[in-house]
Amino acid sequence: METPSSDKPQPPTASDATSLRGQLLIAMPGLLDPNFVHSVIYICQHSVEGAMGITINRPLGLPLSQVFEQLDLDYSPPNGSQTLLCGGPVEEQQGFVLHRPAVKQWQATAAISDTISLTTSRDIIDDMASDQGPDASLVALGYAGWTGGQLEQELLDNAWLTVPPGADLVPQLLFDTPLEQRADVAAASIGISLSQLSNSAGHA
Repeated sequence: METPSSDKPQPPTASDATSLRGQLLIAMPGLLDPNFVHSVIYICQHSVEGAMGITINRPLGLPLSQVFEQLDLDYSPPNGSQTLLCGGPVEEQQGFVLHRPAVKQWQATAAISDTISLTTSRDIIDDMASDQGPDASLVALGYAGWTGGQLEQELLDNAWLTVPPGADLVPQLLFDTPLEQRADVAAASIGISLSQLSNSAGHA
């Protein structure tokens, strides 16, 4: 993700009415940044200051149990079996947990929508190890970030396909859809086949 050069007309920045919070971004074929090729990103924050999101389909090839072990937490094997994801290239040592809303509140939890919350505090990992975590969750290391106006410029440059959150689309993608199918399922929800997109195709 490149910062727009100063000689370009600056795109409009996000307002509450135009915020992509809770929506999905799918990398277009022309987006060649190795950090984001074929990525699907769930946008957690979007304002005039910038945007942040979690990539939901890039496995790190490591199980959650490795985090439990690094933190010296006791856990049962099923609790550590889920695959850790690469959430993005910013703060790659920081954990981010996307999960269904829970009755229990952790120290640093934000409601992204009625169906998805984001927690960044250590206490949720402790609870997940002891089988007291949320009913469904996704754990990522790092996040994707944009400065003010940067995401808007990338959208104008057709770098991303935007996908509004359907009724159950986001929970289905995050918690039930295999990683390798998430981009295709997200695109299909708005009637688009990724295999038919060219590098110059526009965004929805």
